[in-house]
Amino acid sequence: MRIVHVVLLAAAAVLAAACAAPTGPGGGDSRLADRYRGVAAALIDAARTRSLAHARLQHLCDRIGHRLSGSAALGEAVRWCEETMRADGLDGVRTEEVMVPAWIRGRESAVLLEPAERPLAMLGLGNSVGTPVGGIAAEVVVAADFDALAALGESVRGRIVLFNRPMPAFDPETGSGYGEAVPYRVSGPSRAAAMGAVAVLVRSLTATSLRTPHTGMLRYLADAPRVPAAAISVEDAEMLARFAASGERVVVRLSMEARFGPDVASANVVGEILGSEDPGEVVVMGGHLDSWDVGQGAHDDGGSCVAAMEALRLIRSLGLRPRRTLRVVLWVNEENGLRGARAYAEAHAAELKDHVAAIEADSGSYRPLGFTTPPAKDARGERMRARLREVVALLDPVGAGALLDGGGGADIGPMEPAGVPQIGLMVDESRYFDIHHTEADTFDKVVKEELDLCAAALAVVGFVIADMPERLVDPPQ
Repeated sequence: MRIVHVVLLAAAAVLAAACAAPTGPGGGDSRLADRYRGVAAALIDAARTRSLAHARLQHLCDRIGHRLSGSAALGEAVRWCEETMRADGLDGVRTEEVMVPAWIRGRESAVLLEPAERPLAMLGLGNSVGTPVGGIAAEVVVAADFDALAALGESVRGRIVLFNRPMPAFDPETGSGYGEAVPYRVSGPSRAAAMGAVAVLVRSLTATSLRTPHTGMLRYLADAPRVPAAAISVEDAEMLARFAASGERVVVRLSMEARFGPDVASANVVGEILGSEDPGEVVVMGGHLDSWDVGQGAHDDGGSCVAAMEALRLIRSLGLRPRRTLRVVLWVNEENGLRGARAYAEAHAAELKDHVAAIEADSGSYRPLGFTTPPAKDARGERMRARLREVVALLDPVGAGALLDGGGGADIGPMEPAGVPQIGLMVDESRYFDIHHTEADTFDKVVKEELDLCAAALAVVGFVIADMPERLVDPPQ
């Protein structure tokens, strides 16, 4: 107890010294690093030595499990997170109701009938319609990309289209190839249906596979029929493509009970540390609490949720209170609708002019490398990036001080039109898409030390932006 007391006193002294540090012209901080270096070090040390994030993630994963929108498990997770933040002594802990879709997977299967009979490893795509009772049995045509689909012409009619588009391997310079491959999952079903396809199979979005299918959301276009669609494993996609390339007739039966039930009441979960001087100005950060109905939603995005909760707990445990309000939001329905994100932006529309920044973590809970923010479009954007670069540099001691071009995140995106600066936590995602949206996204894949550093990164950047003498950037005029 004495050690903790000493740490709290030391942290309070650091903050007091920081608040008394000299400021630059116009009240600005001329040396942000000097002002907050001690606070950053204290938060990083606390995250490394006293974090509860890993234990809490184990509860979320093992006791509650995957958390699809509309499910009883998501409701349990909402209640648990609210109770946990109350127990941590956070301010303003509450839930904000959101009506979410209830997509139900049901039983599903895919079986190769010709030229050999065997089951295929598959997962229906989120928001897909189901097949008729008994399934759909049809010949398969293979398209490597959308140009190849167009070239198939009338041969698509009455067939099942397989998009066998490999996802490029992770590259340290350019990142993952997810952005190149994801259009085939999201819009591929409608594009094939518009040409007469009766169903669609998509090669799973991963560069590394152990015959594990990867699900994910599709988006039906208004001007095309809705056909059932499923992901199959990389290995099975390659096998079907080999059969087709050899000139053999490939026939698959796809059976899916997928359907939507009535919308269900759910909620975003909110907790905060009220600002000491300007509580009406807000820095919001968090992740999405929902997941797909496979695995445990550990990296996507349970780890980010508990890291954001832990960031506020650590700040409060050190006796720190920023000038502005630091708010954690755990959004719901990111995976198949973004209703939580839109509901938050709508409910807080009048306050968004006072949202100083929005920070999202949704790339897994791997080792943090820094943060991303959209490229500057004007002088305001340049000023924001320059100041944010100073803040993020406080994480240089743990190798997380990079600031790169990129997005903020899907859940904070609806706040962007109001001029709220968008910031995303950047992690080493070289392993992320090996398990993304699969049964393998489980607690054992999360490394405690990496998760703790994610909490530290969110705590440091969130606290400093909330406490800086000046806003990160002036609100748009």
